[in-house]
Amino acid sequence: MNTLDLKPKLFSAIKKYNKQTLMADLMAGIIVGIVALPLAIAFGIASGVSPEKGIITAIVAGFTISALGGSKVQIGGPTGAFIVIVAGIINEYGMQGLTIATLLAGVFLIGFGLLHLGTIIKYIPYPIIVGFTSGIAVTIFTTQVKDLLGMQMDGPVPSDFIEKWIAYAQNLTHIDPWSAGVGLVSVAIIATAPKLSKRVPGSLIAIIVMTVTALLLKQYAGVTSIETIGDRFSISSQLPDAVVPELTWETIKNLVPPALTIAILGAIESLLSATVADGVIGDHHNSNTELIGQGVANIVTPIFGGIPATGAIARTMTNINNGGRTPIAGIIHAVVLLLIFLFLMPLAQYIPMACLAGVLVVVSYGMSGWRSFTALMRNPKSDITVLLLTFFLTIIFDLTIAIEVGIVCACLLFMRRMSETTDVKAVYDEIDLNEDADMERGNLEHLTIPKGVEVYEINGPYFFGAGNKFEDLMGRFGDRPKVRIIRMRKVPFIDSTGLHNLENMCLMSKKEGITVVLSGVNEKVEAVLKRNGFPQLLGEENICNHIDLALARANEIVK
Repeated sequence: MNTLDLKPKLFSAIKKYNKQTLMADLMAGIIVGIVALPLAIAFGIASGVSPEKGIITAIVAGFTISALGGSKVQIGGPTGAFIVIVAGIINEYGMQGLTIATLLAGVFLIGFGLLHLGTIIKYIPYPIIVGFTSGIAVTIFTTQVKDLLGMQMDGPVPSDFIEKWIAYAQNLTHIDPWSAGVGLVSVAIIATAPKLSKRVPGSLIAIIVMTVTALLLKQYAGVTSIETIGDRFSISSQLPDAVVPELTWETIKNLVPPALTIAILGAIESLLSATVADGVIGDHHNSNTELIGQGVANIVTPIFGGIPATGAIARTMTNINNGGRTPIAGIIHAVVLLLIFLFLMPLAQYIPMACLAGVLVVVSYGMSGWRSFTALMRNPKSDITVLLLTFFLTIIFDLTIAIEVGIVCACLLFMRRMSETTDVKAVYDEIDLNEDADMERGNLEHLTIPKGVEVYEINGPYFFGAGNKFEDLMGRFGDRPKVRIIRMRKVPFIDSTGLHNLENMCLMSKKEGITVVLSGVNEKVEAVLKRNGFPQLLGEENICNHIDLALARANEIVK
C-alpha cells in the first residue's frame, strides 16, 4: 500500500498557497461558520443532546476533516442524516453509549480507508441511498412537529413513528398559536431568503428575526408561551475536557451494529458530498483519505462530548459558492465557530424552539429528495422494491435495520441480475464459425456436429446460476449423447460456485457414460481448472484450445 495515496489534501494545497487564496478562503470560512451555527445547534438538539454539543461537533470535526481529509473543499460537522440514529442510541444506551458507538464508527471508517474501500462504498445502490435519505427526512419532520406548533402534551412524545402521529392527532387542540406562528414564519423566511440574498443564510435570518420577535412579545405583550432553548437546556460556553469512556467487551459487542451504521452512513454522505464538490470545482478527491479523515474526526469528537459527524453537502456548497478552494477555508470555519462558542454562546438561550424546528423542517424537505424518489418509482420493480423497503424500514423501525436489509436485498437482486447476464445455449446441427475466435480453419463457414454429440456454449462469467441453466437445457435433446462439448471461449472467469456446478455436471455425465470435452478455455480459466483437478477428472485430451480440436476429439469417441 502506498502511503502517499493517503496524504491529506491540505499538504498539497499549502504548497501553492498565496495571499489571494487566503483572502478567498478567509471570506468563505467566515460565511460557512455563520451558516453552520444554527444548523449545529438544531442538529444537536434534535439528536437529543444539548445545543453546545452540536457546536463542539462542528468545531472539532470540522477542523479535523478539513485538516486530514481527501477533499479540498469538504466541510464537516453534524448533519441531519445522523439525527435519527443518534437519538435512538441515546435512548437505548445513553450518552456514554453514543460516545463509544461514535468511537467505533471512527475506527471502522479508518479501516475502510486503509483497505481502500472508498470507491466500493460509492457503488451502494442508488435506491438504497434515496430510500433511507427520504426516510430520514420524514422521520426528522415527524420529530419536529411538536416544537414547530408549540404542542402541549402530557408526558414524553412516543418514540414509535405511528404512535407519534397518533399522539399528535390527539393533541391538535393543545397547539400554542404563538409558537406555531414563530415556527411557520421561520419556515417562510428560510424558504424565501435565497430569492433576496444567497450570501446570507435564511436559517440565520430566521433565528435573528424570530428571537428578537419572541423577546419583544415577552417584554411588551406578555407572551410567555414561546419556549426557548434556555427554557429546556442549561447553556454553557466552557470548553469541555477530553474524556475517554470506559470500554468493555460486552458494551462494544452491543454497539457494533449502530456503530457500523454510523460508519456506512457517514462514508456514503461524505463521499457523495465530495463527489458533488468535485464536479463544481473541477477537482478529484481521494476517497480513501477522506474516509480516514472522517474516521479520525469521529474518534476525536466524542472524546470532547461531540456527536457523529460527516461531510455536509449544503455547507460544502456554501464554501464553494463563496470562494473556498482549499482546506484552509474549512479550518477557518471551525475557528469562527469556536469564537462564537466562547463569546456569544449564552445568547443562544433566547432562540425559540419553534424557530429551530422550522430550520429542521426545511432541512428535512431538502433531504427528502422527493423528485428522485418519484423518478425511481418509474424504474424496474426490483429497484422500486429496494427503495420502498428501505424507506418504510427507516421510518417504521430504524436506520440500522433499513441499511442492513436494504443492502442484503440489493445484493440478492444484483446476484440475480448478474446470473441473467450469463447465457447458456445449446447448439444444434452445425456451428457458425464466422465470428468464432477459437477456430483454426478459416476457410470454413460452418462445422457439422456429429451424431451422438451435444454442444453447449456459455456466454459470460461462469458462476451462480449457470449450472441450473445447463440442467434445463440438457433435457431438451432427445437421445442420450456420447459426448458433451462445452464451449467456454466467452467465459472470462469462473468462481467456486461455477467450479462446483461444472464438476457436478462432469461427474453426472461420467456416471451416465457421457464424455465431457471443454473447448476454447482461456488461460486464466484453464489455470483455475488445473488447480482444481479437472485434467484428472476429464483427461488432458478433453480440454481443447478450440472447437476444431474438440470436434475431432468427439469424432474419435463416437466412432
